[in-house]
Amino acid sequence: MKETVTFSKDAANLFFHILTGCNLRCRHCYINPDQHGTQTLPIKTIEAWLEVFARRSHSANVIFLGGEPTLHPDLPQAVQTARNLGYRSITIDTNGYLFHDILDKLSPQDIDYFSFSLDGATAAVNDRIRGDGAFRQCTDGIRDAVSRGFHTSLIFTVSRDNIHELPLMPSFLEELGIERFFIQVLGLRGQSAGVARKDRRVSRAEWLESVHGTAEAAVDLGIVTVYPKVFLDLDEPFECAGRVADNYFVFPNGRVYRCPLCEDHPVHSLRIEEHQLFPTEPINEKDLFALDIPEGCVMNKLIQPDNLAYNDQGDPEYKIACCLLKEELRPK
Repeated sequence: MKETVTFSKDAANLFFHILTGCNLRCRHCYINPDQHGTQTLPIKTIEAWLEVFARRSHSANVIFLGGEPTLHPDLPQAVQTARNLGYRSITIDTNGYLFHDILDKLSPQDIDYFSFSLDGATAAVNDRIRGDGAFRQCTDGIRDAVSRGFHTSLIFTVSRDNIHELPLMPSFLEELGIERFFIQVLGLRGQSAGVARKDRRVSRAEWLESVHGTAEAAVDLGIVTVYPKVFLDLDEPFECAGRVADNYFVFPNGRVYRCPLCEDHPVHSLRIEEHQLFPTEPINEKDLFALDIPEGCVMNKLIQPDNLAYNDQGDPEYKIACCLLKEELRPK
């Protein structure tokens, strides 16, 4: 099976936002133009930045993101550059509209995965989150990609709006021909940070009751499934991807983050200037990675503490896991 983004220790991933524009306005979109910029990077800049990170890691997976990356007319050239630079795998994350006839301009040999975003097993649920017509457009895009021999994965972001449809997803993905299933927790950033938090996020009990069982059901159907554990028991070890992995979240304004929870704030640990990578001044996210707290993830404690709970003595009842170190279940 072809490779794609890996959420594990020692993983190296370049999450490359080549633009921030999009044709949809999803409820949980994490793009924040004030922090990430509104630029569409020219192809020469994309190629130069790809070279910067290829030199930094010789085995990185690159994921082209937006906004909607297929809105960029030069995406096929960016893919070819990434292939020539020796990236371990190349993935395009897409909402399924597949602009600029992208499927005609790439072959399954050029790209390892198209990763589609869908947030419901029905149009009624998905389109309430992602916009009218998005369900049909995405599923049509998946079927078209599969029929042409492209490898496909699917991202489902769990929220209170759609958790009831999560158990329906495995059989639906099998029908669509999806090979990998990424279950994602709702991050309170971008659009999600501007609404009532408790109205959107599912509880610990709901997460534990639904997610692992759905993952196992998908694996039983032959679909590789990846999901964040989110909640750790107190006796389980906590690890931070900022210490044990090599992830970079690159935005068009030159900010480079190591942790997605930080992306609403100017605490990025790196920046790109004149096609070179520089560290930023303390205090930034890198300084926070080194802290050990009973609650597990420092960023969660600082940025979205609503999913923590404490006993009468003020001690945490559980830890929050790193969102970049996930469980992966593979078919036997």
